[in-house]
Amino acid sequence: MELLGYLLSALTPLNILMALGGVILGTVIGALPGLSATMAVAVLVPFTFTMDPATGLIALGAIYTGAIYGGAFAAILVNTPGTPSAIATTFDGFPMAKRGDGSLAVTLATLSSVFGGLVGGVFLLLLSPPLAKIALAFGPPEYFWLAMFGLTLISALSVGNTLKGLMGGCLGLMLAMVGVAVVGGDLRFTMNSQILLGGFDIVSALIGLYCIPVLIDLVATRDPHLKIEEGNRGIRLFEALGIAWNSKFNVIRSSILGTVIGVLPGAGGSVAGLVSYSEARRSSKTPEQFGKGAPDGVIATETANNATVGGGFIPTLVLGIPGTPPDAIILGALLVQGIKIGPTLFTQQGEIVYTFIFGLLIATLLMLPAGLLIGRYAYKSIASIPKTMLVPTIAFLTIIGSFAIHSNIHDVQMMFGLGIVGWILNRCGFAPSPIVLGLVLGQIAEQGFVQSYLIGNARGEIATMFFGRPISLGIIALAVFTLLYPFYAHRKKNRELAKQAAENPGRDIMGDAKASATIPKTGLLSQPRDMAGTLVAVILIVICAWALSQTPSMTPMGSVFPTTIASALIAFAAIFVLINILRKPAVKTTNGAPGSKSGSKSGAESTPRRIGLIVAMGLWIAAIPFIGFLAAGIIAFFALIAIANYDGLPARGIVIHLLSGCVIVSAMYFLMAEILLIRMPQGILF
Repeated sequence: MELLGYLLSALTPLNILMALGGVILGTVIGALPGLSATMAVAVLVPFTFTMDPATGLIALGAIYTGAIYGGAFAAILVNTPGTPSAIATTFDGFPMAKRGDGSLAVTLATLSSVFGGLVGGVFLLLLSPPLAKIALAFGPPEYFWLAMFGLTLISALSVGNTLKGLMGGCLGLMLAMVGVAVVGGDLRFTMNSQILLGGFDIVSALIGLYCIPVLIDLVATRDPHLKIEEGNRGIRLFEALGIAWNSKFNVIRSSILGTVIGVLPGAGGSVAGLVSYSEARRSSKTPEQFGKGAPDGVIATETANNATVGGGFIPTLVLGIPGTPPDAIILGALLVQGIKIGPTLFTQQGEIVYTFIFGLLIATLLMLPAGLLIGRYAYKSIASIPKTMLVPTIAFLTIIGSFAIHSNIHDVQMMFGLGIVGWILNRCGFAPSPIVLGLVLGQIAEQGFVQSYLIGNARGEIATMFFGRPISLGIIALAVFTLLYPFYAHRKKNRELAKQAAENPGRDIMGDAKASATIPKTGLLSQPRDMAGTLVAVILIVICAWALSQTPSMTPMGSVFPTTIASALIAFAAIFVLINILRKPAVKTTNGAPGSKSGSKSGAESTPRRIGLIVAMGLWIAAIPFIGFLAAGIIAFFALIAIANYDGLPARGIVIHLLSGCVIVSAMYFLMAEILLIRMPQGILF
């Protein structure tokens, strides 16, 4: 009966209004790269101090859960995760949007997010104390191996690029070490540059590595960004419900995985999404469809990352250990309100905490109509926007989003630089996701590794510390299984196809009119030589050799992790180079080298426009401190309109584009400067 009373307390008109407003605001913020859930919660915390404690917490929780869900919009529509937890959503969400199923992908993400959020909230309501004990069982070695498990997951998702994925993950870990060491305080790899003192910001790196390559390729052709759906199919709710029902075991499994991983402080939605995605792919009857627009990929990721919201509140409320930055901010709000965190919270101040939990569940339910309403117009709107407006708008959002994190122009410069590097690496077959995940997990991995090393060294049992604990061994076994299983499944499928080809000579067993009954060899050495990847591997070896030369000047605490990861990266890169030396050179075809892009449907890609976009954005960022953020934004907006314009504009169209650009830039500037109170750079103009 007490729980019923708490539910009624949460159902007051004010609480429902706060939940609905928080979800809508959080969804919009999460959909804009750079405007993170942490920022939204931090900015609005002071406004909750005058509210009833439960009402204020409901508003903050609704913003948080809405922002985690909102990250899916950017991931699906522009291939840029709005939040790190939506990294895996890009794998299948964006391919679905490109083929014209964007509204279906958004609806699936909405349904999955609501279900996952409800499961996480129910676990928080009923099983908080038992699940909190899971977090207590994890020590430094377990957190280190958990981070490594996350990196092996994303590396193993593509059998042919596993080595590249491992190299990308190690590169992300190396980038995470730039600046002040998380343990020991050593200053590392800054090259005496003030810009690198604070290291690489995760959100800036995420925006750069995902957004900038999309922009560069967007202006290269006249092809539309997304395929416009034929007819008015709207949100395709019943179709999405049917797909979700057929994938009910995927939904339930992902919800449980997301909740349990959310309980572990620091793991968060990015690890949960990858674990669930990998498990969905492994158990699927058609794993080859993943990465090409498989609905199950979107379902697994979005179910899991929203389930982590409820799971993350378990150690926050029961143990006072925040799992994510938003959890830490909400924990601070609880302490300011005079609420004592700990196991007695649920008995001594049950009215506040249970009302908050019910409010979180209500906010999750309200996410369904709000998300469907936003999703009904989001895909169609993005798909119908001409490139002449889409390109400068996204470019402006990348710059203002990366600047808004710390009000620092250096973050914008690093975002742009990483974006250019990310585009080059992507062209060489190195996906951005392992690099970003390495950055996200870098501090967790280093802290766990160094603490384990110090404890093991003091006891004289370093190996036992890393490899002698039951939970650690379990995670290591999962990581090894994750790396090896795709190879086993791939070889098994090839053997089955070869057997069918032998039994049915001359018959098309691939189900493709162009396929041959002869099964091509797919071993590592039978593939053509990858010269671009080999060059990148050699460069990585040189960089790691330089990094190792810097470690003697560091303390043991500051040098042990860089030495380990740099050595691992050198080993992976050397193996990759050796494999490519043993391979045969690629055979050129009439369309160029195998694996190269053959161009767009409407013609060859335009290299000058790519260069023009890079130069325009570089000048834009360089001009901000001199002429001001607003003036530089308006001028650059007009320049990018010209670069993205293939067909010319009539006089009326030019006027509309110029006015629209002024309105978009001015509105975003006003939002940042006057509402969010972010200090924007001023210059000689304005």
